[in-house]
Amino acid sequence: MLPLPPDPHRIAYAIRRRALEHTIACNGGYLSQAASSAEILATLYTRIMHLGPSIAPPVPPPFSDVPGPGRPHVTGAGYNGPKGPEYDRFIVSAVHYAVAIYITLVETGRMSPEGLAQFNTDGSSVEMIGAEHSPGHEVTAGSLGQALSQAAGIAFARKRRGDTGRVWVFMSDGEFQIGQVWEAFQTLAFHRLDNVGVYVDVNGQQCDGTMDTVMDIEPLQQKLEAFGARVCRVDAHDVDALARPAELPPDGRPLVVLAYSNPFQGFPILEARRPKLHYVRFSNPQEKARFQTVLETF
Repeated sequence: MLPLPPDPHRIAYAIRRRALEHTIACNGGYLSQAASSAEILATLYTRIMHLGPSIAPPVPPPFSDVPGPGRPHVTGAGYNGPKGPEYDRFIVSAVHYAVAIYITLVETGRMSPEGLAQFNTDGSSVEMIGAEHSPGHEVTAGSLGQALSQAAGIAFARKRRGDTGRVWVFMSDGEFQIGQVWEAFQTLAFHRLDNVGVYVDVNGQQCDGTMDTVMDIEPLQQKLEAFGARVCRVDAHDVDALARPAELPPDGRPLVVLAYSNPFQGFPILEARRPKLHYVRFSNPQEKARFQTVLETF
């Protein structure tokens, strides 16, 4: 009997549980990002992206060097499979979601749990903020907002070559406060790069508080449509709703899926921290113990 296909609901649950476990073990972490993006990442990996099997070591090797002359292959993209013309590519723009990306690789069998144990340790490629050498990452996104431009270049080259694979980008809503993102969308629309699909975790949060108090980006759908994008607005925790836009036939426009999410989905305990949800750092042993109790009953 053939094995059952991976279940995105199970994987989303496992992402949250392992992220909570990891946060407690490390005395802090990007927990709300895993809470808001779990279904997005699980759906991308199980229902949307056409990826080959991982060609990278199950346990990531130590950091070796940065790309340069004679070192063109310093990349973590191998965890997303080979770069054949028929395969999709995955570009991570919201690199502070790195722990959620690593956990997704673990839960989809692309990386060993021992790799996650290397997170943010000296000499490791499993960086706290993902870079081109980190598992599941292909480019360095800079201080956010730069990866979409790189994805546009990749997609443009792929279209010229006649590749059938698409380029998928994972972004956070805070990146739409950055001018380079809008320049990239102009490029995507002008060159009719409909082989690009962008999934955005719209959780309304950023480092300094809520998006609407720091720099409001709404109405985001109308702005993107004005820049030539094809936009779908969905519930970020509804797997079927997330998957449907990717099934639309290309129409000459880059696809953007605005996935509106709850930054404490699955973790009601996080709500008391609002609006400071960007990074969970335990203030005392009692608080950490409360999170441990949540883990034991998760």
